[in-house]
Amino acid sequence: MELQDIRNKIDRVDDEIFTLFAERMALAREVAKEKKKEGTGIRNRMREREILQRQAKKDPQLATYTRMLYNTLFSVSKSLQWSETNGKDDIREKIRFLDGPFPREGVIAVQGTEGSYSQQAAERMFPMGEVMFFRTFADVFQAVKQGLCDFGVVPIENSSNGSVKEVFEVLSHYDFSVVRETKLFIDHRLLVKPGVKLEEIREIFSQRQALGQCSDFLLKHPQIRAEEYMDTAMAAAFVANSERRDVASLSSKYCAELYGLEALPVKIQNSENNYTRFLCITKDVEVYPGSNKISLMVSAPHEPGGLYHILARFAALGLNITKLESRSISGQDFEFNFYFDFEGSLEMPEVRWLMQDLRDNSERFQFLGNYQTV
Repeated sequence: MELQDIRNKIDRVDDEIFTLFAERMALAREVAKEKKKEGTGIRNRMREREILQRQAKKDPQLATYTRMLYNTLFSVSKSLQWSETNGKDDIREKIRFLDGPFPREGVIAVQGTEGSYSQQAAERMFPMGEVMFFRTFADVFQAVKQGLCDFGVVPIENSSNGSVKEVFEVLSHYDFSVVRETKLFIDHRLLVKPGVKLEEIREIFSQRQALGQCSDFLLKHPQIRAEEYMDTAMAAAFVANSERRDVASLSSKYCAELYGLEALPVKIQNSENNYTRFLCITKDVEVYPGSNKISLMVSAPHEPGGLYHILARFAALGLNITKLESRSISGQDFEFNFYFDFEGSLEMPEVRWLMQDLRDNSERFQFLGNYQTV
């Protein structure tokens, strides 16, 4: 047969498949009604296993593809049954959709001290804001929770050194909403007291992420010991106040000017294309105009296909996932929360249905925010 003849046959088969698919989904609606009457749950794992085993045996060469097909059918069927039994769109009722522009002022909580990259990100988002400094990232979230500050700004991910572990560790412990995101170019400098030479340095202080972003330089200078510090700006202040001449910090050029230090003319970053994402958080769930990105955390069942069933929901709705990362659950052996970033807006009904579906069918679910990158 010629290619076009084969395609014509495929089209006829596709039409037949859709007719049977529509019939199967209609039956799924009937199943949902009966389950609602009986008060039983949507998912029946035993029934799913029976179908998979029966169908996979029909052609061993297609067994893997058969399982993929039926797992997808199970996912869309459960989503349909869930919508039939949980028809109320209550996500929108819990969110403030704001009409005005994003504010330019407010009291902003950041971790670190004067000269930190978090401060620079906060000033970019709030050019008329008042910045308050806190010792830890948990303190930033706490300040927002208690209403001491209107907003908080925290780093979440670096382009060359990955996620900021310290921030991820506190995300699940607080209720908050991400309302903005910005990307800041990170330009680390090797800061020393005036007149100090590179060969004199024996210890470098900086934040863990910064040290990771400059790991190549540290490997080339094994005589220099790297020491973690709470913040890049705090490290610069420590060097400026130290009586030692053999210490340096990895900090910004702004910190050199601020603390009276010199930046040695050496390349210290692994990558010149070094950016960090910063999230702006607030206490209440708010969505500003133009918000087109959503972040959330959700747990998947510790079983084969657990994550797949979640991903299938996104694929079925045509939603583009831009970040997916697993985070271990404290106190649970080999169980994980999954962090998602994806393109979408809570103004879209299908996105709200997805949020409700994940919320009601996951052991752990945390909506983090719907926001825009500036």
